Parts: sequence; structure tokens; C-alpha cells
Amino acid sequence: MTAGDVAGAQPWSDDLRDAYEQFDRHLALERGRSAHTRRAYLGDLGSLFDEVTRAGVTRLGDVATADLRVWLADQQASGRAPATLQRRGAAIRVFWRWAHRTGLVEHDPAAALKSGRVPRRVPPTLTQGAAADVMSAVDAGAVAADGPRPVRDMAILEVLYATGIRVSELCGLDTGDIDWERQSLRVLGKGDKQRVVPVGVPALSALRAWLAVRADWVGPESGQAVFLGERGRRLDPRVARRVVHAALGAVPGTPDLGPHGLRHAMATHLLEGGADLRTVQEILGHASLATTQIYTHVSDERLRAAFAQAHPRA
Repeated sequence: MTAGDVAGAQPWSDDLRDAYEQFDRHLALERGRSAHTRRAYLGDLGSLFDEVTRAGVTRLGDVATADLRVWLADQQASGRAPATLQRRGAAIRVFWRWAHRTGLVEHDPAAALKSGRVPRRVPPTLTQGAAADVMSAVDAGAVAADGPRPVRDMAILEVLYATGIRVSELCGLDTGDIDWERQSLRVLGKGDKQRVVPVGVPALSALRAWLAVRADWVGPESGQAVFLGERGRRLDPRVARRVVHAALGAVPGTPDLGPHGLRHAMATHLLEGGADLRTVQEILGHASLATTQIYTHVSDERLRAAFAQAHPRA
């Protein structure tokens, strides 16, 4: 992404454009941010630069705290969600800290900004019974159907629910990432960080069944990818999402949550089964324990509901 990709109708000054492009290189090379994160940060910064350009600012050092507040106020007035506003505020704070540290500006205008708190939503998830129903339905379909597709789809569902890995991590798995003896997967997560995730016996069985028929789809572009599409290429995350939506939609009464819903379910069910929060954090690959703690609220709600239904003095 270049400055020209996001600049508004009014062109930025060379000073703003150079800072934008240097920041892009910093995110990619020094911080190792993913393409998705870079697009989000650069889009936010580009929006700010559009705003200050319309106000007549041409030098990076002339951007004041008041300009940042006006930009954030405009974002809020346009109906942006609280989480989006928080991310945009975080993006410009990261940018200005970097610009100050590297000497592009003498003062950090974002230092005086207050970080708004966003109420954490409790993610919807599956009950353990619903998850079992989904897996049973997919397993029955794989047994009844012909060809590699239902076997692959069963393995996708089992691995996502068993490990809680992201759909991008699932699609990035290579055959060498499976440790059959230790019953684990080596996963490349956000920020190119590797972690080892345990896998249960049903998921390993589903993987073995899929790998036994994987050769039917292997082609010149297959490489060592565990999961393939019908044309022999590494599985596209969009296809994996469709597989999950179809499986959940086939069981009446099951919420349509997608792959991330299986990740939520796995974390919630681990906590309900007595796993400690740090272990769940490691398995999910969360950088912060605060991100993992949201699943304790899901479990608490389940406990309160069970108590209210079952206890004679609830």
C-alpha cells in the first residue's frame, strides 16, 4: 500500500507522504505486522492526513493535539463503532510515538489523548452439547458421502474445534507441522510467532483419514499444505469459512458463528473443564491475558444459568 492508495482528493504534502511511507516500512520490517494490520493502521493514518490536509497543514511537525481531537470527533460523529474509534486512536498514538522517537517531530501531539474504554462483548458460542451434535452430523455425512471433500471438511471442523486455531493458521499448516507422537500441531500465528498446540484423538483421526485421500487432489501447486482445495492448491480461508458455516447451519438450533465461533467454543469449554487461564492463553496465541479473560465471562454466564435452573433455592 502506498500513500497514493489512500490519499484523498486533495494531495498530501511531500512531508506527510514521506512520513506515511516511512511508517509503512517500519510496520512491515521492524514491527513485523501482518498485511491486515498494516492496512488498518495505514488507512487510519491516511484518514488523519486527509483531515489535516483539508485544514491547510503541510508539515508533519505542525499537526497539533487539537487536530487529532477534531479528527476523532469527526469519526465519532460519522457513527463509527466504539471499537473502531479505539483502534483508530491506538493507530495514531503508535504513529506519533514512532515519529517522535525517530526525530520526525519534536513533540508527540498524541501523548495528551485519552484512550477510551470499549466495553467487552461476551462472544456468542456453542454449548458442549451443540458442538458434539455438529461434529456427529459432519461425521455421519463424511461416512455416507463419496470422495475427498466430506473427509477434508470433517478434518477442518475437528481441527478448528480441537485446537482453537484461527482459520488462517489452519490453512497455513504443512504436513511437517503435525507431530503424531506428541499429538500436537506447530502453528504460525500473528506476527509470525510459532506456538505448539495440543490436538485430541478425534481430530488426529480425522486428519489421518483426510491425509489418506489427500493424494486425490494433489497437484503441482500443492506443496506440503495439509489442507487443499479441489484444484490442488493450498486451501483458501474463504472456503474453510464456508465449510464451517455449512456445518453449523445443518444442525437445527445451532447459531451460525463461523470458524471464530469454534475458537470461542474451544476456549470456553476448556475453562469450563477446569483449564487455567494461562494455558488457554498459550493455546490461543493471545499476546495479552486480558484478551483471554473474556472467555471467563462466558463460563460465568453458563454457571449462573445452570445454578438458576437447577438449584432449589436459586
